[in-house]
Amino acid sequence: MTIRAIVTDIEGTTTPIAFVHEVLFPYARARLAEFCVAHADEPEVAAALAAARELAGAPDLHLDGTITLLTQWLDEDRKAGPLKTLQGLIWQAGYEEGVLKGQVYEDAAALLLCWQSQGLKLYVYSSGSVAAQKLIFGFSDKGDLTPLFSGYFDTAIGAKVEASSYATIAREIGIAPAEILFLTDMPAEVEAARAAGLAVARIDRAMGVDEARDEDGVFVAGSFGPVDLKIVQAQARKKSQA
Repeated sequence: MTIRAIVTDIEGTTTPIAFVHEVLFPYARARLAEFCVAHADEPEVAAALAAARELAGAPDLHLDGTITLLTQWLDEDRKAGPLKTLQGLIWQAGYEEGVLKGQVYEDAAALLLCWQSQGLKLYVYSSGSVAAQKLIFGFSDKGDLTPLFSGYFDTAIGAKVEASSYATIAREIGIAPAEILFLTDMPAEVEAARAAGLAVARIDRAMGVDEARDEDGVFVAGSFGPVDLKIVQAQARKKSQA
């Protein structure tokens, strides 16, 4: 079997970690209170606020208290669905106004375009919401990259450190795990994907962009550039036979 699909992480893989933590998160935090007050009566915002109160076990919490709760979750980097929804709406406004522009590594954009042109199916799996994923790629500094992707997954499908999540993705896209390459910067995610039978490659941006190495049977590269699908496939095959 050969690689037929590629699933990529975002933060630290296609996109600098600093963009997420030093641009996106502070942008949403600075505007959270004002946004919630201004849009509290709009259906999507009202539903997210109500969901946050339910999640906290405080269904009668007033708006100011709900905003305080959401701000606390932001500071704790809590992956709560209602918070992700509100962050996504705030970011959407910023992208549409031209204040925000998604950062995508040049090598990632180039290789994704190359792989898609070769007929491979491309997908995203990130802890950020699907809406946030589409904004990063849709309003990126490399142009609108969303036409490259056949689908998006977030943690609604399962935690990224659980093998079952990757098995579910394989079923969802209808491709055998061994024919899917997962790209990420996180070793724990590498192991989870491998356990599900996927081929894996870890992107380590601390390395030189043209560097690659074998790390206990895992292909590790400093950028997308050195990722060789044949080598990755061979390593995956060796693991499955071990």
